[in-house]
Amino acid sequence: MSVDNPNISQDLPVIRQLDDAAINRIAAGEVVERPASAVKELVENAIDAGSRRIEIAYADGGKTLIRITDDGCGITEEQLPLALSRHATSKIDGTDLLDIHTFGFRGEALPSLGAVGRLSITSRVGKAPAAQISVEGGAMSAVKPAALSGGTIVELRDLFYATPARLKFMRSDRAEAQAITDVVKRLAMAEPFVGFTLRDVTGGGEGRVTFRVEAENGDLFDALHGRLARILGKEFAENALKIDAEREGLRLIGYAALPTYSRGSSVAQYLFVNGRPVKDKLLVGALRGAYFDYLSRDRHPAAALFIDCDPHLVDVNVHPAKSEVRFRDPGLARGLIVSSLRHALAEAGHRASTTVAGATLQLFRPEPVGASLGALGITPSAPAPGQARVYQMDRPSLGARTAAYQAQAPMPQEPGFSDLTEAYSARVETFDTEAPQETPAEGLPLGAARAQVHENYIVAQTETGMVIVDQHAAHERLVYEKLKHQMAENGVAAQALLIPEIVELSEGDCARIMTVAEPLSKLGLTIEAFGGGAVAVRETPALLGEVNARAMVLDILDELDDAGESMLVQAKLEAILSRVACHGSIRSGRRMRGEEMNALLREMEATPHSGQCNHGRPTYVELKLADIERLFGRT
Repeated sequence: MSVDNPNISQDLPVIRQLDDAAINRIAAGEVVERPASAVKELVENAIDAGSRRIEIAYADGGKTLIRITDDGCGITEEQLPLALSRHATSKIDGTDLLDIHTFGFRGEALPSLGAVGRLSITSRVGKAPAAQISVEGGAMSAVKPAALSGGTIVELRDLFYATPARLKFMRSDRAEAQAITDVVKRLAMAEPFVGFTLRDVTGGGEGRVTFRVEAENGDLFDALHGRLARILGKEFAENALKIDAEREGLRLIGYAALPTYSRGSSVAQYLFVNGRPVKDKLLVGALRGAYFDYLSRDRHPAAALFIDCDPHLVDVNVHPAKSEVRFRDPGLARGLIVSSLRHALAEAGHRASTTVAGATLQLFRPEPVGASLGALGITPSAPAPGQARVYQMDRPSLGARTAAYQAQAPMPQEPGFSDLTEAYSARVETFDTEAPQETPAEGLPLGAARAQVHENYIVAQTETGMVIVDQHAAHERLVYEKLKHQMAENGVAAQALLIPEIVELSEGDCARIMTVAEPLSKLGLTIEAFGGGAVAVRETPALLGEVNARAMVLDILDELDDAGESMLVQAKLEAILSRVACHGSIRSGRRMRGEEMNALLREMEATPHSGQCNHGRPTYVELKLADIERLFGRT
C-alpha cells in the first residue's frame, strides 16, 4: 500500500510487527500481576517436574528476590535456551489442547518473567554437568557451567524493573508477602505428598521460615487430612466431614466443615480442579448452595474440595493465569457438590463443632481477683505471648483454708440445702429417669436429662460429661426439618394470578431467566415467555402471600448475574417455614417434664442438622468431664 495514494489519508495508522521483547512484556502483564503470581508459576513448574521437596525464598515481599529450589527432574543444558522461548513447553505437544495433565502448558511464564525481571535458571539432570542460563530485560545470555547437586534453582531478581510503571501498583512488602504465603498454602493443599518450605530472606542470610510442611504419608485421605490440619488448623480438621462422591466421570473429594464451624467471610474456602487451585463462580455458588439452609447470610462455610475428572470434561485454558475453568456440563459439577455436601451434613446428624465447647470453657476461665486468690492457694501463671491466662490451682492445706475462711466477714445465716427444696424447684426441675431402657440414657449421644434451668436450658448427663441444650432453638430446628420434609413430599402450592403480570426485560435477560423457569415452577413460581423481551408471571408460591412479581424476577436476574444461580424463591419459602417453625416450637420459659426433655433429646439424635438452629447457631454445648474437672483444679 503506497502512502502517496491521494485517495488514502496520510494520518492512517501503520501496522507494525512488535519485537519479541515487547511481546513478552505484554504477555507478562497477563501472567504475572504481582510477586505472588510469579511464585505460583514457578512452583507449579517445580511440581510438574516431579519434585518432592520445594523451597521458596523471597525478599522485600518478592519485589527484589524470588528463588525456587526443587529436587525435580531438571532441564538439560541443550534445552535451557528453549525453556526461555515463548510457547515452548514439555507439557503438551499441541495436538490436543484439552488433554492437559499438568499445571503449566502455555509456555509463557519463564519468558514473561525474563522480560520484566532479571531471571536465571540453574539445573542439573542426573549425573550430567549442571548448567546455568540468565535473561535480563529479554536479553538472553549464553549457557555456562554451574555447580548444583541436582534439581533446579530459578532465581528472579528485581521484578518489574523493566516495566517501572507496574511497581506503582504494588502493595506493601507485608501485603505482598502474605499473598505469596496464600499461594504456597493453596499449592501445598493440592500436593500433600510434596514438602514445602517458605523463607523470608529480607536482609540476607538464611532468613526465617514463615511456612513449612513436610511431605505426608499414608493414603490420599489420610495425607490430605494431615495437610489440611497443618495449614487450616487442628480445629478445622476436627470439625470437617470427609467428602467422597462420584458422578458421571466427575469425582469430588475433600473435607467440609460443620455449619457451626463457620466463618465471617469466604477466606476458608479452597476449591481445586484436577489439582489446580481455582476461583470459580460456579463452584463457589455450589458450595454456598450446599450450606444454604444451615447458615445465615452473614456466615460462610469452610471447605477444601477437589474435583478430579477427565481433562476433556473441563477447559482450563480460559485465562492466562489459569484460575478460571469451564466445565462441559456445569450443572453436573454443581449438582455433585451440592448433593454430596448435603448428604455428608445429613449423615453428621446432631453433631456440632468442638469449637462450641471450647468457646464455652474459655468463658468459664477465672479472672484474677487479687489477694484472695493467694489465700486460697490459686496462683496465676504468666501467659505466653498470644495465649490466654490460665490459673493453676494448688491443693491448699487445712490451715490455709481455715485462715482464709476466718478472714472473711461473717456470713448471714442461710437455710440448709434441705430447706431450699421449694425455692430451688421454682428455678430447677429435677427428676428420675429410672424407666427401663435397652440402652441406659447416659450412654446415648445427648445423654439423660437431669434438670431444666431458667425454663429454657436442659442439662443432661452423658457417660463422659454433660450437655446443655437450648430447648427453643433445638425444637425450632426439629419442627423446621419436618416442615421442609412435608414441602418436599407434597410440593409447593402455587396461587394463580387473576391477571398474569407482564415484566419487560431485555432479550438477554429474558433468555437467561427462562433457563431457570423449570426449577422455579417447582417452587411455585411459573414464568412464561411473552414475546420480545417480556415474560409473563402466571403463578406465585401461595406460602408467600401477595408478591411483587416484577421485583422478584429482577432480584432473580441479579442473583443469576452474581452467582450463576438463583436461590431467591427457595430462600423466601424457607424463611416462611423458619418463622412457622419458630412460632410452633417450644417457647423459652416453658417448664418441661422429664419425659418431654428426654423425648426432645432422642428426637435431636435422630434428626439431621439438629446440632444447629435455623440460623447456624449451636443448639447444644457438650462439656467433657475432664474439661470440667480442669476448671476446678481437680486434674
